[in-house]
Amino acid sequence: MYLSSQVKKDIFKKHGGTEKNTGSSESQVALFTMRIDHLTGHLKKNKKDFGTQRSLLNLVGKRRALLDYLKKNDLMRYRAIIKTLDIRK
Repeated sequence: MYLSSQVKKDIFKKHGGTEKNTGSSESQVALFTMRIDHLTGHLKKNKKDFGTQRSLLNLVGKRRALLDYLKKNDLMRYRAIIKTLDIRK
């Protein structure tokens, strides 16, 4: 599986501070970004997989909502996570 528990721990440690900090907005955005990248690659190979396409759109919406929350409450954290993950906005 592309998203093993060790990969998740690494993401949370890098973006959330510790492995146990799974609820921070930065770690959630990083996890969503990794999943979005994986689904995008899948859809490039399987253009008619509409279930995956819908899941991808849902994930993008969730990530957008978290980024909007960060932007509204802490602009410096928002800018840092955008720069770190190289997300367009």
